[in-house]
Amino acid sequence: MFAQRLAQVSGSATLKAAAEAERLRRAGFNVVDFTAGEPDFQTPEHAKAAGKAAIDANFTRYTAAAGIPELREAVCARYKGQYGVDITSAEVLITAGGKQALFNTALALYDPGDEVITHAPYWPTIPEQVKLVGATPVIVPTRADDGFAVHAEAIVGAMTPRTRAIIINSPCNPTGGLVDEATLAPIVDAAAKRGVWIVVDLCYEQLIYEPTAHNLVKVLFDRHRDRTVIAGSASKSYAMTGWRCGWTIAPKDLTAVFNTIQGQTTSNITSITQKAALAAVAGPQDAVTVMLNEYRRRRDSIHAWLTAHPSIRCVKPKGAFYLFPDISGLLSPDGLRTSADFAQALLEKEYVAVTAGEGFDAPGYLRISYATSMEQLREGATRILRFAESLQPARAGASR
Repeated sequence: MFAQRLAQVSGSATLKAAAEAERLRRAGFNVVDFTAGEPDFQTPEHAKAAGKAAIDANFTRYTAAAGIPELREAVCARYKGQYGVDITSAEVLITAGGKQALFNTALALYDPGDEVITHAPYWPTIPEQVKLVGATPVIVPTRADDGFAVHAEAIVGAMTPRTRAIIINSPCNPTGGLVDEATLAPIVDAAAKRGVWIVVDLCYEQLIYEPTAHNLVKVLFDRHRDRTVIAGSASKSYAMTGWRCGWTIAPKDLTAVFNTIQGQTTSNITSITQKAALAAVAGPQDAVTVMLNEYRRRRDSIHAWLTAHPSIRCVKPKGAFYLFPDISGLLSPDGLRTSADFAQALLEKEYVAVTAGEGFDAPGYLRISYATSMEQLREGATRILRFAESLQPARAGASR
């Protein structure tokens, strides 16, 4: 009935969990929602003011599909200041968030029969977009006992003559793990030798908690610029998820292809959003620092609360705003068998919404967003710990 390309593509587990939480909330239940992949902060005032000014100035018509020149130039300037790389506006295209940036890339580069390597646990959109264009995702696992570190030898070892691209997500959704410069360099060198594209999702690039060697853009530009795609976004750094603004940085000829794709699909992103994003990217960055410091405080708190339970283990994330605890110690053959079962029971009994690890290729784990208030984090953690304690008698019986 429907196109064959949809046969192997799955829906978003995160959106499904969020929808279930909203259903219960509308029914009158006091739900603590840890599913949201978006900041709970407000868009910076100067960005909102720029959006309002755009409306008042009647800046409400089509723009170039690639985005207004001044926003593309502001992206160039920001990456010059942050990473020390020179980019021209002809290498930048403004997209409807990071998802469109990655999907434009998939449409432009991957064919049926191609293999695209990425690392797990992963943001589900990454492999699903690969499948949507008929290519095959090749998943390289990482381990919690290794801090979810990506190892260059594992990525390089997964390469075959069919490898078309490697997708790196750092900081990673859902683990908060980072790929540092020393890890990326040998991956890039191997890709350059084989003519393989490197796509780096940097949508959380300004949400890194401690100093680290994370100038991935410079590593890529120095070694493999002619086959590098950077996907960025205003969504997380500037609390602008609903505005829908992202971008790609890529070679000019590939950016021209992105322009063609976008011109025949969505055309430009909202004109008003472009003016707001310009103010966010080019204006004061104080709001980013405020958010980062608060996320760090929240991370440390909920990590300490949950890991006080002996059956909950969790790597402290280095970036983004997700906790990814291992709750396999709370599962049992005679009780809750999977993290999906755990998440559903937690929602039904304690009205706490989380996303099960199965959606991230990580059964036995949960993704918990701490992009919410400290009060909600404390309440949610209290309910999770209470629920965990209720499972202990069943586990004790199962272990005898």
